[in-house]
Amino acid sequence: MRILIGLCLMSLGALAFAASPLEEKKIDYLVASIESLQNAQFIRNGTAYEAKAAANHLRLKRRNAGSRVATADDFIRLCASTSSMSGTPYEIRFSDGRVVSSEAFLRQRLAEFDDASPH
Repeated sequence: MRILIGLCLMSLGALAFAASPLEEKKIDYLVASIESLQNAQFIRNGTAYEAKAAANHLRLKRRNAGSRVATADDFIRLCASTSSMSGTPYEIRFSDGRVVSSEAFLRQRLAEFDDASPH
């Protein structure tokens, strides 16, 4: 019986840290922002990936992060900024040759999302 109660309490604790529907919407928007990049490359550990592959990788990292990601900021910080294997920052190389960190790109997109949302 103690085990059952413990499992129930742990489940409730995990739910308390789950992302709200609004935060999930923000995270989906950020991933879609990467996925929709035209003629851009997502640089991860020195290797260039096309936008769809990059978005799929971020979705996988999001799933693996589980309840540690409760906000869009958590997603950017924990999943979409650096390699969890090497610690190397992710970058985006645009068709004009300009390179930005994925963190800077996603923070800009998140600000645009927040600015467009009704207050």
